[in-house]
Amino acid sequence: MLSLILFRHGKSDWDSPYSNDHERPLTGRGRDAARCMGRMLSKTRQIPGLAVSSSATRARDTLHLAARAGHWKCEMRIDSALYESSAAAMLSWIKGLEDAPECLLLTGHEPTWSDLAGRLVGKALIRVPTGAMLRIDLEIETWQQIEFGVGELRWLLPPKMVCSGKNGK
Repeated sequence: MLSLILFRHGKSDWDSPYSNDHERPLTGRGRDAARCMGRMLSKTRQIPGLAVSSSATRARDTLHLAARAGHWKCEMRIDSALYESSAAAMLSWIKGLEDAPECLLLTGHEPTWSDLAGRLVGKALIRVPTGAMLRIDLEIETWQQIEFGVGELRWLLPPKMVCSGKNGK
């Protein structure tokens, strides 16, 4: 069985100066939530074997903050294919992974993550809030076997449920 963790980037700062959407940074709350979610994966012993992020600043920073806070010892990559993607394109991208581990974490964006999650578990309507993580277990042996409808949603956790205190610490 394989597990896919989808991690939506933390709250982004719309008021900060940035030249384009790709460069939009995280807010302080977004940074705190990323750290908290990274620690949660460590505490629950669900650290991925591979973590891949969209190339957008807010997604990259979310992944790096989570990994650092959770002391993850996994391979991390940045891939522009995760930015402005679709559920169908992500399914193809995942199928193209070679030598991927049993647990894969992808950090990215809406509406792709909600659509991908809903289609992987069937025809579910799933909403992935900012900074949230969800895990889908798949009864498959290799990532090349992934298809829509073969997954089971194990959990979906927004930072509000995981992080105590107003800053997610």
